Amino acid sequence: MEYVLKTNALSKQYGHFKALNGLSMNVPKGAIYGFVGKNGAGKTTLIRLICGLQAPTEGEYFLYGKRHTQKNIVKSRRRMGAVVETPSVYMDMTARENLKQQCMILGCPSFDGIDELLELVGLSHTGKKKAKHFSLGMRQRLGIAIALVGNPDFLVLDEPVNGLDPQGIIEIRELILKLNREYQITVLVSSHILDELSKLATHYGFIDQGHIVREISAKELEQACRKCVQIEVSSTKILAYVLDEWGMEYTILSDTKAELFGKINVTELTIRLAKEHCEVKSMQEKEESLESYYIRLIGGRKDE
Repeated sequence: MEYVLKTNALSKQYGHFKALNGLSMNVPKGAIYGFVGKNGAGKTTLIRLICGLQAPTEGEYFLYGKRHTQKNIVKSRRRMGAVVETPSVYMDMTARENLKQQCMILGCPSFDGIDELLELVGLSHTGKKKAKHFSLGMRQRLGIAIALVGNPDFLVLDEPVNGLDPQGIIEIRELILKLNREYQITVLVSSHILDELSKLATHYGFIDQGHIVREISAKELEQACRKCVQIEVSSTKILAYVLDEWGMEYTILSDTKAELFGKINVTELTIRLAKEHCEVKSMQEKEESLESYYIRLIGGRKDE
């Protein structure tokens, strides 16, 4: 398999804090790689390293087979576009002016392709409207358009749907899918909105405490996700007490909801809960979600 990005035991230390701790990951060519982890797990640090904004403390990474210390790594980086943390947008410029500015920064020979880019991200209608008057979703799409100047075939997006309304989230999702399927652009997308990521990703890397816990393809994840029963009760504290006594595996989702795994005797469970003054409000069989899989994977880990 051909990889756009490979990292090997990559570490980044700030004083006594290790933001990355021996991280090894592999992003296949043509993938939408979902980079999953809670805030502070090291997602943005990794992205800043591969963009050349910072240098690793230890380890190495390869872009298109070029080690990060090689002089010609610059050529590999030119094949990459990125939106890190917030889009780099000039607020007093129009969408077209922003793209022209990026062309000049990159030393592009002409402004050819700007109209196509504006059409691609759904901003061809904005005319003389300045970016400061754009919605958050429009700014995010403009940021992606800026990252696409120079025709990269690897796109890195850091929390691209953070703070967007439902319509904005759908627009970003459809844009990412279009870039991947129609333009064959490999995408690395970090996010903690797992339900949305599950609609996009072909591969996943789960990061915790600065290193990759597991890499898995979407097909492998589908097989790994088990069937479960989602239960709603008056108190998951009481439910947890009963299930612990029973020796049953479960995941608490909220004060009233949980997911149960394994064979369940519904009648016996209901009776046991009733004895503890806990009411069962509903039960529903479902497939384990990406969020539940993540909680199961990360939640059971101890600090090292």
